[in-house]
Amino acid sequence: MKERIIEIEVYGQKYKIKVKGEEDEKYISHLTSYLDQKMREVAIKSKSADTVKIAVLAAMNIADEYLVCQKRLDQLNEVLRHMENEIESIENHLLKKGFTDKHIEEAMK
Repeated sequence: MKERIIEIEVYGQKYKIKVKGEEDEKYISHLTSYLDQKMREVAIKSKSADTVKIAVLAAMNIADEYLVCQKRLDQLNEVLRHMENEIESIENHLLKKGFTDKHIEEAMK
C-alpha cells in the first residue's frame, strides 16, 4: 500500500498527516471532523479563545466518552460470559438427560 501525505484542518489549523490508503484517508477525515466538532462545542461552552485550553478540554471530553464506552463494553462482555456459561450449563444438563447434540441444535433453531 502506497503511503502519501494529506492535509487536514482542525479548528482552523492545518496539519499534514501520512496515510496508507483510501480507507485510511476516509477514517482520518472522519476523525478530523469529529475532533473539530468537539473543539467547536468546547469553545462555545467555555467561551475561551485559548486553542490549547480548548484542545485539552476537547481531549478530556473525548477521553470521558471513551471510558464510558469501555465500561459499558466491559459490562456487556460480562453479561455475554454469563449467558455463555448458562448455555453451557443447560447443554451439559440436557446431555446428561440423554439428549444428543443434534437434539440440542434442533431445539435452538
